[in-house]
Amino acid sequence: MKLRRRRFLQLAAGAVALPAASRSAWAQSYPTQPVRIIVGFAPGSGSDIFARLMGQWLSERLGQSVLIENRPGAGGNIGTEAVVKSPPDGYTLLQVVPAHSVNDTLYQKLTTNFLRDLAPVGGTARVPFVLEVNLSVPVTTVPEFIAYAKANPGKLNFASPGIGTGIHMAGELFKLMTGVNMVHVPYRGAAGAMTDLIGGQVQVMFDTMAASIPHIKGGKVRPLAVTTAGRSALLPDLPTVGDFVPGYEASGPFGLAAPKNTPAEIVARINKEMNAVLADPKIKARLADLGADALLGSPAEYGKLMADETEKWAKVIRAANIKVEGA
Repeated sequence: MKLRRRRFLQLAAGAVALPAASRSAWAQSYPTQPVRIIVGFAPGSGSDIFARLMGQWLSERLGQSVLIENRPGAGGNIGTEAVVKSPPDGYTLLQVVPAHSVNDTLYQKLTTNFLRDLAPVGGTARVPFVLEVNLSVPVTTVPEFIAYAKANPGKLNFASPGIGTGIHMAGELFKLMTGVNMVHVPYRGAAGAMTDLIGGQVQVMFDTMAASIPHIKGGKVRPLAVTTAGRSALLPDLPTVGDFVPGYEASGPFGLAAPKNTPAEIVARINKEMNAVLADPKIKARLADLGADALLGSPAEYGKLMADETEKWAKVIRAANIKVEGA
């Protein structure tokens, strides 16, 4: 893991390592044809929505069409493999989702490795989660919830859209850091999980901000806290989990990556345009409408974030002994 992490950070640092004149020459000629962003999930998913928005914005900045190609399956691994095997010329990019920080530990038989085989380009957005409970659970705060869960070990079920998703990992991290015993119930998507949370078939969920707010405002679920390090402007009165569980933080970062050995100057050009887009107040407002925060930064900064996330979730997966059937 340490060697892969080091390689990923080296690829990120390489984006600024070449002489300025060389970077400028490459940047001026790129792109001369449409660019593809491969999404490892189905159309309409959160990752697909973020990819299509960034594709539209980048197309306007780059002067070329940016096409979205969905390659769903195997927790995003099919899309990842397609990008890894693509020419490293800047014309095929990967939509990076929270699962990419998990898959290399969760799946034992992969032929690719996220940190080893891809070069970080830049972040797009960070999605907070909300710790929420069914209305029948007699708690209104995180401390009350922890006490109730400890008094009823194994009797609370927490839902997720599937094993290894960011929502699942947020719950597993909470279990490890608080010592509560909850049973994970994976669904085949967030919609079914939320339906059963409202109906009481499960009692707890760490859902995305965008999906949670309508049900919170409709009085169908009770929010206890947000999972990010700071409070959310969308739910400003809601504390963070970290206010009561020091050091707790969980969120879903999205971004773009390219095949390794993609010319650093092309990576730098794409990153520059991404940051220009994300600095626009109108774009920030659009992301906020989706319950997300803009994630700006250099390729090196994004590479460090993804390496840190991979290391963080690897520890959780091993400590919780999380397995995927057939992986």
